[in-house]
Amino acid sequence: MKAHKIQLVAALMLASAAAPVMADEVEEFLGNGAPGLPTQTEDPGVFRVCAPKDNLPFSNEAGQGYENKIAEVLAKDLGKKLQYFFWYDRQGFYRNSLNAHRCDVVIGTASDVDMTLNSKPYYRSGYAFVYKKSSGYNIKDYDSPDLRKAKIGVIMESPPTRPLFDKGLLDNSRPYRIQRDLNLPPSFLIDDLVKGDIDVAIVWGPIAGYFAKQAKEELVVNLAPEYEAENPHGKEYWNISVGVRKKEKDRIAMINEALERHKDEINKILDDYGIPHVPVVETKKEANR
Repeated sequence: MKAHKIQLVAALMLASAAAPVMADEVEEFLGNGAPGLPTQTEDPGVFRVCAPKDNLPFSNEAGQGYENKIAEVLAKDLGKKLQYFFWYDRQGFYRNSLNAHRCDVVIGTASDVDMTLNSKPYYRSGYAFVYKKSSGYNIKDYDSPDLRKAKIGVIMESPPTRPLFDKGLLDNSRPYRIQRDLNLPPSFLIDDLVKGDIDVAIVWGPIAGYFAKQAKEELVVNLAPEYEAENPHGKEYWNISVGVRKKEKDRIAMINEALERHKDEINKILDDYGIPHVPVVETKKEANR
């Protein structure tokens, strides 16, 4: 779920709509991870984080991602030593990390995903239009005239493909795989935009904002409007939480308190990384956590 987190979450939710799986069944199916990898005995003095090893802007082994920085804040607040278990962001990430008890905390997961017990949301972001400032485009929604004449890069089966289909724009698009080719950097779609292979990229906001900030050419990043009212599978905005194993209510309670104490510091981290975020819109379930 981790490479393009919300894209894959959305695709899994679409798939599960036809055959719902209960949370207990998911937990049982996930098992103890890949054979041959040892589980670890938990040390109460260690804050063990599950993280993708090469998935900027979220995390990497060098600790350069914004989720790495948020993990540092939480570990320090809780008086624990920070430790990582790194795994590639592929199907099986949770099975081989969190649910195999090789680590205890996922710093960023969609708040309404039932695979984990989640904290109260600590930020909310959406999909974004990204294009070169030099193009002269002005794209703020799916009805913008400039979008009709652009070659659009989009992750196939991600939520933006719904409005693109509804607006007759899929023929203008270049589809990208939902799971990144590990031979390519996480910035591959923005790289193609800068090279001129596409004119507009529609990607998850953190990816858009971070790599636009890193680009050699000035890029415009505009968050797309929410589309959920027109098509629930076109949901553009997601709350993001910290996730732990389903039964660990005490752990998530401590994390909720730490998130609240450091919300200003966490927002600054998001801003420093260029992550576009908007006020959290909590569901009743999230508000009761």
